[in-house]
Amino acid sequence: MIKGLHHNAYRCRDSEETRKFYEDFLGLRLAHALEIKESKTGRQTNVLHSFFEMGDGSFLAFFEAPSQSFEFKDQHDFDLHIALEVSSEELRTRLAEGKAAGIETRGIADHGFIESIYFRDPNGYVIELTAKTAPDSSDHDAQATKAKALLDDWQSSKANA
Repeated sequence: MIKGLHHNAYRCRDSEETRKFYEDFLGLRLAHALEIKESKTGRQTNVLHSFFEMGDGSFLAFFEAPSQSFEFKDQHDFDLHIALEVSSEELRTRLAEGKAAGIETRGIADHGFIESIYFRDPNGYVIELTAKTAPDSSDHDAQATKAKALLDDWQSSKANA
């Protein structure tokens, strides 16, 4: 049984500019970093792996690998985004802070059950901060059944297009 998320890891251009965004702006503590000089297969490398801790004990992690090519590009929300849960008050505070800091900031988007704002981090990744708009009192089994039916309909409509 999977217990939960430990970390998601992404590439970064520069560990310090990434730290400034995630620690100084978003408030995630830089909790751990390790320098990797050799892979488990014995390949020589030069990588810094850094971990930023979230309130639930999980982490967002980044690899800076200066000697390895990687095409950094601004990600479209539908391609890749990282969604992090905050309170409604924090959402509004971060919206104002992002705009004041000159960080690309969008929102507030009302998705019915959550509200979201969006930033772009220094690596081009879209960061979504989201706040629940109502307590979760829904029937999770019913929601899962509805989601499966929607997915089945989606697949059928693609096949018939």
